This record gives sequence, structure tokens and C-alpha cells, in this order.
Amino acid sequence: MIRKVFQFILAMIIAFSLISSGCTPTALPTEEPTEQTETSPEPTMALPAPTSPPMEPTETPLDTEPTEQPEPEEPPALAGPDPSGQYIELWHPWGYGIQHETLQGIIEEFNNNNEWFIHIEAENIGGYSDIEEAMNEGIQSGDLPNLVVAYSSSLADWLQKDIMVDMNDLIYDQQYGLSEEQITDFFETAFFGTVLENGTRVGFPLSQSINLIYYNSTWANELGFDSAPKSIDEFKDQACAATAANADDDNPDNDGTGGLVMFTGSSNVVSWIFSFGGDIISDDDSGYDFTTPETEAVAVFLKEIWDDDCAFRTQSYPHPEFATRKALFIMNSSVGIPYQLDAFEADDAFPSDEWIFIPFVGPEGGEAVNAFSQTIGMVNTTPEKNLAAWLFLKYLSSPETQATWIKGSAYYPTRKSVPALLIDYATANPQWKTGQDLLAIGNSEPARASWANVRREVQNTFSAILQGDYDQIVPLLEELDALAAEAVAELDQ
Repeated sequence: MIRKVFQFILAMIIAFSLISSGCTPTALPTEEPTEQTETSPEPTMALPAPTSPPMEPTETPLDTEPTEQPEPEEPPALAGPDPSGQYIELWHPWGYGIQHETLQGIIEEFNNNNEWFIHIEAENIGGYSDIEEAMNEGIQSGDLPNLVVAYSSSLADWLQKDIMVDMNDLIYDQQYGLSEEQITDFFETAFFGTVLENGTRVGFPLSQSINLIYYNSTWANELGFDSAPKSIDEFKDQACAATAANADDDNPDNDGTGGLVMFTGSSNVVSWIFSFGGDIISDDDSGYDFTTPETEAVAVFLKEIWDDDCAFRTQSYPHPEFATRKALFIMNSSVGIPYQLDAFEADDAFPSDEWIFIPFVGPEGGEAVNAFSQTIGMVNTTPEKNLAAWLFLKYLSSPETQATWIKGSAYYPTRKSVPALLIDYATANPQWKTGQDLLAIGNSEPARASWANVRREVQNTFSAILQGDYDQIVPLLEELDALAAEAVAELDQ
């Protein structure tokens, strides 16, 4: 009743004001709807759509009782869980420098502007191994975050322990998920790289890095090569020419160097297998297969270049060797750019040398790089917290936010529309640009719990291949297959 009286008084005041001023009311200007960005999506309310535009106020005669209106209904609740006001904890490995500062800035922007008043709190746990240890301890104690940056193999392991969320339901949710247009904007390797063979999604890609080859094009030109190698024969020719050049110069300290820095880590071995047209997953997706002709050919190639003294080892990361012309090629991650630039500024380096990123090459012009996602998994808590955590991940995946993260991290985007926002950054960072051009040929290592164990066996096996005889290659690869099968039986469910 009080509400009805208030409505009548308000109508009388409006009418009296209009009569006194001698003016007729005019309609308020209609504001053009602004395009809603995915960085701050509105929750869809199940409100009925208006059937006609709002009516202008009309005068009510003084001697007429106002028409009695029905009491308005309460607005319907949100469909599904309400993420409003949720506190979300994120564990990550970026504890210092510009990466840490950039991530904190992105989180602060989200906290201050998201319409659900969701608050994200980020904590640096250390490296990836530290995160894995903390998560395993948290599984026992119950002290776990809502979001965690981790290797896909670790996320797959925790998913099997029933503590992680299969993120497909959130990604494809009709109300809060990604649109078809947004999904097709992702690079396929990045988007599907965290999907298990059974279709379960263990995480969501924040950004990506790629394992590739650093190539000193200035030194190669001086050695008589006009372009980067396009096949393994050309690769070996250039590596051996660099080795011979260092052996023939007046500096005895660089003897035995010059070609490829050899490291048999699984990321490098798998990259070569990809470039040879092979794969490490069995045809039936049940496990691994390291006895394919392509993998055997990779083993023979690496042993040949090693036995011909066109490759050598280093005690640590090979950035100093690459900067001082002790290596024409090194195999490394794209995230090593800052360290490589620093190495070129050190004593005895060649700071004027131009260097670029090139792909791993195969015997018949095949090319490949090994792509790694900086993957975020979601710990299963409540529907409200899960949805709030997803809304933050969706914000991180937007092109504008990704561009901000890339500029501060030197990673690569996971979406095809982002490079257009990074033109100035790419111009200022030419080596980074050469890596960006290789994203389209990226392959990814398997998102399986067993891969954490298998990848160590890959390194050990290929190290043994280099030291052994050629007739040991096949038996060693068969032994690797057997060890991989044991890991699958123990860890993959």
C-alpha cells in the first residue's frame, strides 16, 4: 500500500512540474548498446524481453485516482551457480621479474573490474617441480588452490585422483562458455593439447612456448650458406662446416665445437620425431610406440652427427656457446630469448651477429616445432567457485589480455587473432617474431600421467644410443617401448 501511495505522489509531482514549466516532456536519448567483450561477460538473467519501448510519463488528472498496478515480481535468480563474491586462489611458477609483475597487473585489473566481484589471489610456489610437490602434499592435507599452473602430465595424474575438474563442461557451457567463433580462434595444438585420449580436458592454455632451433645466420653466411637448412642433409653439412671452421682457426679453445649442441632431452628428441613425420603415440592410442621407422631414423641421424664430431655437449644451457660461435645450432625453448640476448652482450661474444629461430627439419623437407602450453588446471571445489575460476580463465584467454601477458612474458599466444595486437612488439623483438611464424606447425607432447616417467626414459635411451653401436639402436628402442608400457599400466587409467 505504501508503494502505491508513493507512486501516486511521484506522478503528481511530475505533472505539477510540467504544467508549471510550460514544457512538454521529451523522451530520454536512447544509448546505443555497446558490444560486450569477453573480458567482462554479463551473467545472463532469465528476464522476459520487453515487448515495447518504455512509455513517456503522462499527466494524471487531479481528480482521478491512479490505476492500481499489480505488485512487481521478484527478479528470477541466475540460472545455475552464482559466482558472485567468490575468492579464488591461483598457484603459479612466476615469482619474480616482469612475468610476475605482468601477471599481478592482469589480476589486479580483473579484481577491480569484474562485475561479479570475484577476487583472485595469486601465490608463487616456485618451479613446476615445486608446484607438483605442493599439490601432492595438498592432496593429503586438503590445502589446495582453486587454480594451478602445471604440466599436463601432472594435471592428468591429479585428475585420476578425482581432485581436478574436466573443463569441457565450462568451456562449452551455453551461458558462460566460449562461442564457436572464439574456439576456432585458438591454435588447434594449444586448444586440444590438454585433452586426454578419452576426451577429458585436464586444463586450459594460458599461453605457449615452442621448442625449436636457434640458428646463427650471420656466421652461416660467412661459412658459405645462403639460407637455413631445409633437410637433415643440409643441416648436417652446415653443422660439420662450422665444426671444421673452429678446428682450423687460430683459437685452440674452440676445437671440438662449432656444430650442434647435443642434448637428448625428450623435448628435443620428440621434436626431431615430429619433423621426420612420426609420432610417439601408438596407432590405437593405448600407449606409446618408439619402434616406428621414423623414430629409428631419428636415432640414426643423431648418432651420425654425433659420431662425425659435428655435435658436442655443454655443461649447462648453451647460450654462451651460441653467442661465441662455438655452436651454429642449439636446441632450446623460445623462452630463452632474454638469456640469449644477455649472452650476446657478454665478453668474447659476437653482438652484431644476426640469429633467428628455425624449425626442426626432416629428411624430405619436413618441419616441426614442439609446442608447450602454460596450462592452468582447476581443482574441484564448489560449483560457485568453479564457475568463478572459469570466468577468470576466460578473461585471461581474451585477445587483449593475452597480448598484455605476451608482452610481459615473451611467451606466444594461443589465439590466432592476438598477433595483430602485437605488431609493434614483434618489430622490436625480431627473434621472437621468427618463432611466432612457426606456431602453425606446432605439435605437442601427450597429456598423459605416464608421460612424466616416459620422458625421462626417452632421454636416457637416446643418450645410450649415442654412446653405443648402430646395431643397438633397435633393441634400445624396444626396451624403451617396454618401459613406457609399464608406466602406462601403472599411471594411466
